Amino acid sequence: MHKRSILLFSAVFLLFSGLFAQFPSKEGLKIERALQLINNLYVDGVNSEKLAETAIRSMLSDLDPHSSYLNKEEVRAMNEPLQGDFEGIGISFNMLTDTLYVMDVISGGPSQEVGMQPGDKIIYVNDSLIAGVKMDTQDVIKKLRGKKGTVVNVKVKRGGVPDLLDFRIIRDKIPIYSIDAAYMVDANTGYIRLSRFAVTSTDEFKKAEKELRAKGMKDMILDLTGNGGGILQTATDITDEFLGAGKLIVYTEGKHQPRFTMDATSKGQFRDGNLVVLVDEGSASASEILAGAVQDWDRAVIVGRRTFGKGLVQRQLPLTDGTMIRLTVARYYTPSGRSIQKPYENGNIEAYNQDFANRFQHGEFLHADSIHFPDSLKYQTLINKRTVYGGGGIMPDYFVPIDTTAITDLHRNLIAKGIVNRVSISEVDNHRKALLDKYPNIDSFKKNYAISADLVAKIKQMAADEKVEWNDEQFNRSKGLLFTQLKALIARDLYDTSAYFRIINDENEIFQEGLRIINDAGRYNGLLKGVGSNVSN
Repeated sequence: MHKRSILLFSAVFLLFSGLFAQFPSKEGLKIERALQLINNLYVDGVNSEKLAETAIRSMLSDLDPHSSYLNKEEVRAMNEPLQGDFEGIGISFNMLTDTLYVMDVISGGPSQEVGMQPGDKIIYVNDSLIAGVKMDTQDVIKKLRGKKGTVVNVKVKRGGVPDLLDFRIIRDKIPIYSIDAAYMVDANTGYIRLSRFAVTSTDEFKKAEKELRAKGMKDMILDLTGNGGGILQTATDITDEFLGAGKLIVYTEGKHQPRFTMDATSKGQFRDGNLVVLVDEGSASASEILAGAVQDWDRAVIVGRRTFGKGLVQRQLPLTDGTMIRLTVARYYTPSGRSIQKPYENGNIEAYNQDFANRFQHGEFLHADSIHFPDSLKYQTLINKRTVYGGGGIMPDYFVPIDTTAITDLHRNLIAKGIVNRVSISEVDNHRKALLDKYPNIDSFKKNYAISADLVAKIKQMAADEKVEWNDEQFNRSKGLLFTQLKALIARDLYDTSAYFRIINDENEIFQEGLRIINDAGRYNGLLKGVGSNVSN
């Protein structure tokens, strides 16, 4: 047997047997014996190291959707979104059952700009089929990453869309910041959009909070939509800003892990102002810890849609050769005792990843009354004793459906082909000085800038060049959303990312509902007392 393979397998065996006394040595010896027999007697030569990795991956995949084995390259790729920056298309992904699932689309990156979404499955990269092909994760990374300015074309399968979607993505340096936007919505209300819980997120958040308080912020809208989570300590540090000393933030517990609690301190700087937290189906893990804690303590009104439901605690266990096992060791529970994790069947990763599509088919994204909870999943908040729900994810206090009225095939194709983004870049590149002279700040731009007939003509010409069929009826239906998106992209390139959200939030119904609630004391306080919610009990 190859010496390195023996070391790799022995490290795994010792790791399991050392950490978990219940792991029977006879099973470990059985696996090792099988590997020896294959290596010594199989008709052809074998790659023993690859066999060992396959065995480890298979064992872990049979446990739950989040326990996994990572080789050296995967370890590096996993850490990048939380530590630094890189050049590529701006997604994080998992290769599951020979399919590349997009797990997260990094805010401000090239993939987000063309409209890729979490849950998309990448089928082709530059006409090379990658779905259903046994391809190493590193090979996929090499296909997707590349130098800034180079182009990669991908074809994507999206749930609910019959045909593959084509995306033309221009690689770029991927920014790794946590705060996408921080600005005053009105004289009293500040808005902070947090995209991840990374190493620097707490400092970024406190800095943004301090600056907004200096501008008069008394109430806050915290936007966690699309925030896939991150570091537990960061989540508890930011939650600490809103809760009083000694209040439980989250606890973890597992068969081999005794209950571990994390409590708030007396250091929080925003314990009094009204707080609305925005969430959706892309809000996961650390986002759910924060949302669950402030909901259970009746500290905030949660607005949006049911969150992802990722409440399993992984411990990162390094092996001797630089690889790693991420092993689920416990579950997260909110202060009221709710498990955040949505149900799953052991080993059925495909069904787990189809949860978004299933929610859509069941009408959950469109109608609050399509969601029903059994009495066993009902809990009470800790102060006002109002009803909240377990069973996976955080159910908001006020539900906001997806607005599909402006989404058309034309709109989808214009975004996916990068046409809207290219028009915005061209507009800023060609007229930056004139635009800044006319609109010296985001306030004047938002109030006075309008999409011109010339820009519409450019969109039509690019659509023809990309062989996108033009449809006037669909254009008129999508025009309001399309123009807002184009204006927001131009603002981002002229000013900053906050400028983008100051404009795009005009079309964001979750934000608009949150703003209406925080500006209506009667509604806000009523929801905190369990009155006025549109979620069925």
